[in-house]
Amino acid sequence: MSIPRWSPAAGFRLTTVALAVLVAASAAPSPVFPVYEERWGVSATAVTGVFAVYAAALLVALLTVGSLSDHLGRRPVAVAGTAGVVAAMALFAAADSTGWLVLARVVQGLATGAVLGALGAALLDLAGPRRAATAQLVNGAAPPVGLTLGAVGSALLVQFAPAPTTTVYLVLAASLAVLGALLLGLPDAAPRVPGALASLRPAVRVPRPTRPVLVSLVPAFVGSWALGGLFLSLGPSIAAGVLGRGDHLVGGLLVACVAGTGAVVGVLTRAARPARVVLLGTSAFVLGPAVLVVALELRSTPLFVLGALVSGVGFGAGFQGALRAVLATAPPSERAGVLSAVYVLSYTAFGLPSVLAGLLAPRLGLVTVAVGYAAALVVLGAVGTAAALLRRPAAAPASAPEPSRAGV
Repeated sequence: MSIPRWSPAAGFRLTTVALAVLVAASAAPSPVFPVYEERWGVSATAVTGVFAVYAAALLVALLTVGSLSDHLGRRPVAVAGTAGVVAAMALFAAADSTGWLVLARVVQGLATGAVLGALGAALLDLAGPRRAATAQLVNGAAPPVGLTLGAVGSALLVQFAPAPTTTVYLVLAASLAVLGALLLGLPDAAPRVPGALASLRPAVRVPRPTRPVLVSLVPAFVGSWALGGLFLSLGPSIAAGVLGRGDHLVGGLLVACVAGTGAVVGVLTRAARPARVVLLGTSAFVLGPAVLVVALELRSTPLFVLGALVSGVGFGAGFQGALRAVLATAPPSERAGVLSAVYVLSYTAFGLPSVLAGLLAPRLGLVTVAVGYAAALVVLGAVGTAAALLRRPAAAPASAPEPSRAGV
């Protein structure tokens, strides 16, 4: 019996939801980390280690199977990756030690790395040339929306639902299982290219027209995801240990301030040239973390929230502006590979600084580490802003497809 296929429009909507929920699952453990610390005595180093294992596993997947959907089709890779994340959620729900958390994070990272490029490329395939700008916007907005939903939803369940270390994972497992079944009807709108086995060799595959654009936007990608890593790995611990906020919901809301603001910025700047959006983002890298440093020195929650909101502008504008510029140069047959390269860069910036912060926190103190992390972001933002200003006259070709928005 054949499985009925969704229309391109319905498939686009389904893919958008699936991408957001998969990213939400990656953020869900963050509000639960303080519970693990309370119940199991998990250290800050162990917490950031568990956080970083996810990024490492995801990078391995992106480097090996990240472009596999260019060869096998979007649907089979998307379904298999979603099933893997369901398995990871089950492992989280059964966890009773740090070792279980590490195993769950490894499975989640491998599965998510496999599916990210497939779903992102499927959005572009299903949108077609006339709706390319919408697909680029959704590709940029889905990660911050997913992070917001995952952080706030998880925090609410941890705070108010029974079994705070299992409920959120069971809810996500059920949701992803339904989405995985629905993805069986996802249409494959892109032609497949040979070379599936060869594509499994670890590599970052970026077509020649895309390379100079991607290299020039490294500060934007690195700065935006390093900001996200700061809040997802250390945000709840800072709220509890530095600001004295024991409510589990506060840590999730801090993540939402960054990711939610990033999503809103992406929508508000959708008609702006990518070069201008990138410049807005890198400028916010300078201001937002500077406000965070002042907030930490004063132990001021309102200032910390303000810094998080400004940082959210940097997270959203930096990533989405850069992503739009890069995707505008990617050939259709290599979209999954290009998206995988973007995520390799982004998740490296997402995970490595957080690992370093977790290792240094017991020796130097959480405040000192957070201030140093923020100061590094200020420097990166300044470099990115200077690069954006120098690049602006040459950025027009990257946004050439943008007039298609008028037909969306």
